[in-house]
Amino acid sequence: MLPEPVYYSKNEYITTQSGNKVSRKSVLCGSQNIQLSGKSIIKPGVVLRGDLALLRIGKCVVIGENSVLRPPYKRYKGGFAYFPMTVGDYVMIGDNSVVSAALIGSFVDIGEDCIICKRCIIKDNAKILPGTVLAPDTVVPPFSVFGGAPGKCVGELPESIQYHNRELAYQYYERFVPMSKHSSRPKKGEEAQ
Repeated sequence: MLPEPVYYSKNEYITTQSGNKVSRKSVLCGSQNIQLSGKSIIKPGVVLRGDLALLRIGKCVVIGENSVLRPPYKRYKGGFAYFPMTVGDYVMIGDNSVVSAALIGSFVDIGEDCIICKRCIIKDNAKILPGTVLAPDTVVPPFSVFGGAPGKCVGELPESIQYHNRELAYQYYERFVPMSKHSSRPKKGEEAQ
């Protein structure tokens, strides 16, 4: 059985030439410093802070509603400096999350309501459970599950998680389709998550 499509209104999203679907209700500060590799979905209420430093976002990345991606910074004796932020391919970031990591690897799943503090590094094939708060400079190893506040390792993932996360992100992109004149929008609560 195929998963249900997730419908959106065509006039609420801008589709780029490389297949990115960016909500008109999202905020892209410093858009000249935001690189989207393609087939990514930026949902309503998302704030991308490219005005602070370079933001590199890989392909098939889904950024949930009301999430904030802000490059990390470091304080020095005479001031502070922002550093570039990189998000790998096939990454899912849940709704209402605040991310200020230095690096998010590929095939990563970040749950809803997470806070990823400055300069964190999340390696490939990791999972961050919903509601997790990662302290500054936390390094999440590959194939690990982090949860709690402060976030700590609570489990491990199988090596096959890469294929699962890749398929999850790609299928979500494929199911995210514009609402046609003949299809009726499902009522709230009936949409497939």
